[in-house]
Amino acid sequence: MYPIAKRVLDILGASLCLIVAAPLLLLIALVLRWTMGSPVLFRHRRPGLGERPLVCLKFRTMTDECGKDGEILSDELRLTPFGRFLRRTSLDELPQLWNVLKGEMSLVGPRPLEFRYLPRYTPEQRRRHDVPPGITGWAQVHGRNAIEW
Repeated sequence: MYPIAKRVLDILGASLCLIVAAPLLLLIALVLRWTMGSPVLFRHRRPGLGERPLVCLKFRTMTDECGKDGEILSDELRLTPFGRFLRRTSLDELPQLWNVLKGEMSLVGPRPLEFRYLPRYTPEQRRRHDVPPGITGWAQVHGRNAIEW
């Protein structure tokens, strides 16, 4: 019963958030298109439920700039001022509401980390993939990047 109730709440919550935030989503998309061009969304593969890959959506916050040597610049140099604002306010995560509607993510659950961390997990840490990843979770509520690993 719990998984069905959680899924229903995810659908209702994500739908309501998308409807309410639609003007903001459009405004962010227009600013990104105007300042950085296409694409407006950044897609990255992350391990989801059962460690199966999912394509997580976010608003783009960095450019694709390369240095004189042709190598891509560091994240700090490619992060735009508007991108910094989006990250600071977590508005870059709003497109993940679509992932929730598709059933790939939940509103609340462990954040999907990168695939490169999978070999480092203990059996207990691997249990994070027993549930769908979430837009927000324990770490975000308890200090986000300010807490220790």
